[in-house]
Amino acid sequence: MLKAKLSSLLFAVLTSISLAVVAAETQTQLVPVVETAEVAPVGKVNLNTADAATLQRELLGVGEVKAQAIVAYRDEHGDFASVDELLEVKGIGEATLEKNRDKLSTN
Repeated sequence: MLKAKLSSLLFAVLTSISLAVVAAETQTQLVPVVETAEVAPVGKVNLNTADAATLQRELLGVGEVKAQAIVAYRDEHGDFASVDELLEVKGIGEATLEKNRDKLSTN
């Protein structure tokens, strides 16, 4: 009977030690949480200064061809007087303009 009690006690002690070791290892493996700063919203895309790559990247529905057409139109006709003038560019329609209106500026 004494042998059974000692075995149980030894088992309990060894189990406690192994749990303590596992808990210590787990705590050392935790990665601290780092708060990230909020990303500031991207400013508007200026139709008069943006290059084709920027237009393509920032505007919805504007791929490489349309972006190059916008730059070509600007080179040929001068600066855009208003965002609505974008409709004069071949391949740019009302839907594309409306999807991007809030992202665009001319100054």
